[in-house]
Amino acid sequence: MEKRLVNYNKFKKIILILAIAAFSGISSYAKNDSDDLIEMPKNYPEKYTSQYVKQITPIYKSTGKEEVIYVALDMLKGTNGEFSRNAILGNNLSGKPVKIEFRDLGTISPDFANFDALGWKKNKQLYIYINPRHKDAPPGALAALLSHEALHQDEYNSLAEETYAWTMEAAVWYEIVKLYPESNEELHPLVDRENKLKKLFVRGGYSNKYIKKTVMANDGYKNLPSTSPGFEDL
Repeated sequence: MEKRLVNYNKFKKIILILAIAAFSGISSYAKNDSDDLIEMPKNYPEKYTSQYVKQITPIYKSTGKEEVIYVALDMLKGTNGEFSRNAILGNNLSGKPVKIEFRDLGTISPDFANFDALGWKKNKQLYIYINPRHKDAPPGALAALLSHEALHQDEYNSLAEETYAWTMEAAVWYEIVKLYPESNEELHPLVDRENKLKKLFVRGGYSNKYIKKTVMANDGYKNLPSTSPGFEDL
């Protein structure tokens, strides 16, 4: 009788352990399930769930605190903007990740107040400042913009450099809207910019032909030299 009682107590202990394990599994599943149900911004591509964004955050957090920037940078993978993505992550002339933030560009200079973005160098640190009016832009449009700004890695600039950067931006946007068509929110001012660039790119036979003319006619670039280090051909 005593032996059977011992076995019964052992049996109860096993049942209790199994019950605890099962409850833990349910709790863990429920937690993961609820994480997946967190509503992400509607202009994020479908694959950028909260879980996926958590996974990629460690890769991009050195660039700043903006989640939408992490998504934008990740969207550059597999596009012509892969070079710019790598540059922002540290493969650039400074050897450090580029810091990215939304900032009132008019506080740097009144001349920059209406710029969409600005590449900047302070001491040995590179920055990309984006006009705050684009905080709610589709990350795909921000990805195209970042592919442009990442090419400005020193204190020099030129018409040749801007032509190359604008062409990169147009080419990346052309790819983004094919990969992530939901990015093409035509009413957003940044998307409007990107679509205008894409039209010039396509009209020029997927070259810089018409983009170059637009850069040359831009009043903001009227004092730039023709070339700069790394961009010797115009």
